[in-house]
Amino acid sequence: MQYNNNMDRAIGFGSFNQQAKATKKVNIMTNKKFAVVGVSTFAGKTKIRFANDSMRVKILAKNGHTDIDLVNLPNEMSKSEIAQHLIQIDFAKGRANVADAVAYIAKKNPATSVAEPASVANTVEEPVA
Repeated sequence: MQYNNNMDRAIGFGSFNQQAKATKKVNIMTNKKFAVVGVSTFAGKTKIRFANDSMRVKILAKNGHTDIDLVNLPNEMSKSEIAQHLIQIDFAKGRANVADAVAYIAKKNPATSVAEPASVANTVEEPVA
């Protein structure tokens, strides 16, 4: 086995680990619910912000965010539900950067459809001989 000068790791495994990390792409969907949603701009980027308390405004402002616009949701919602809600209420109101942020959240958190259970009434089991 070959080692580098520091004897920290085997040289042969370095490229393998980099390839494994490069090919591993995981899409994680959560079931978290949020009561407050909005947008803020930080370092020129406008992003959707999710929270459970409207006091989040103070934290965003303290950290240098501008154009902060948070709204209370009618009930707790998941990110996919929030994306649909923001589109329905026209949250962007002509602001292109906000519309882009909402579209990004809708794309990254697609609505999950619940499949209807199959009908069992028409299923007949035949006796096994």
